[in-house]
Amino acid sequence: MDETIKAQAIEIIKNIVLKNAPNTNFREMYGGLVIELEKDNPKSRVGGIYAYKDYVSLELAKGISFDDPDCVLEGSGKFRRHVKLHSLSDIEDKNCQMFVDQAVQSN
Repeated sequence: MDETIKAQAIEIIKNIVLKNAPNTNFREMYGGLVIELEKDNPKSRVGGIYAYKDYVSLELAKGISFDDPDCVLEGSGKFRRHVKLHSLSDIEDKNCQMFVDQAVQSN
């Protein structure tokens, strides 16, 4: 995945989040963007967006509890799960909108 596609993927994910929670704050942290529903309130953090060499990852803080009918979520931690996006079409194909909806509602 080239840098232009990564940047586009990040913007699309940000817009999906903002559509659901217009006051969301994106803060640079941990090498990416953390998603906080309230500015400067770490307790309102629902996830993050991170660019890696070959993909963009949508991280979900409480992903373990999310409905995942297509088994898209990856990870084995106590709470967090993530969606790896290798192309722009993965955003829709892996139903990121559904996961963002759940993340916003989980807070």
